[in-house]
Amino acid sequence: MLSVKLCDVKLENPTILASGVLGVSGKLMSRVFENGVGAVTTKSISLEPREGHKNPTVLAGDDFIINAVGLSNPGVKASLKEIRYVKSKGIPIIASIVGKDVKDFGVVAKEVSKAKPDFVEVNISCPNVEDELGKPFACSVSDSSAVVKEVKANTSIPIIVKLAPNVSDIKVIAKAVEDAGADVISAINTVGPEKNEFLANKAGGVSGPKIKKIALEKVRSICSVVKIPVIGIGGISTGADAIEMLKAGAVCVGIGSGVYFRGIDVFSKVCDEIKEYMGKNNIKSVDEIKDK
Repeated sequence: MLSVKLCDVKLENPTILASGVLGVSGKLMSRVFENGVGAVTTKSISLEPREGHKNPTVLAGDDFIINAVGLSNPGVKASLKEIRYVKSKGIPIIASIVGKDVKDFGVVAKEVSKAKPDFVEVNISCPNVEDELGKPFACSVSDSSAVVKEVKANTSIPIIVKLAPNVSDIKVIAKAVEDAGADVISAINTVGPEKNEFLANKAGGVSGPKIKKIALEKVRSICSVVKIPVIGIGGISTGADAIEMLKAGAVCVGIGSGVYFRGIDVFSKVCDEIKEYMGKNNIKSVDEIKDK
């Protein structure tokens, strides 16, 4: 009833653990799978280990989380072991990658592909390291296209391109990455950066229910111009939220901050709520939701 196909990969349901939340170790990602998720995404992986920003890096409110973690991760070599562990459990896994320049993305993609994840997610949109690495690649048509082409040249694994909301016209960027060879688009990354004196970094990206309206608007815009599948991310913590995103055109929904608001079993809760909606409306498959 809830199963979906993302490219040629079958997921038991349309929920995906978004990058940056619980995607640190193989055992932790396996635990997320036990709590009902359809697929997991690693934290964004760089070529070399990154310490990220100093604490405090996260601030939570009633309907938002601001994070300035700064892409902390153990680097691609250490990450291969964790991806292989998840793969050995039969869990669909998306390896998120980040690079400091176009060539770097290609190198990381080639290395991470050795562990054979189901997808490589190309994070061209993180706003939390803007001062360090420059403007996100997702802000420019030419930069976005160049990164996608470089990654495609270095892996045969389907690639997901993660887009930023902080652009003048997300439709133009979405069409550009599709034309450059993206197999899937995920959107949106956090909104911001937003200034906050509590954070050591003094600014961070906003996620949680507060950004759901923005996420829905961006996903609708993307789906109006591309033919490839879209993973909708931003403010999803209930089945009703997920249904809104699916009606906006998304094939799957990414959940990150929802773990904070509803617990690690948010995935099974959301799936139960989608199932209840489908039963009440005589909907037989997730694909039908967008037409109701």
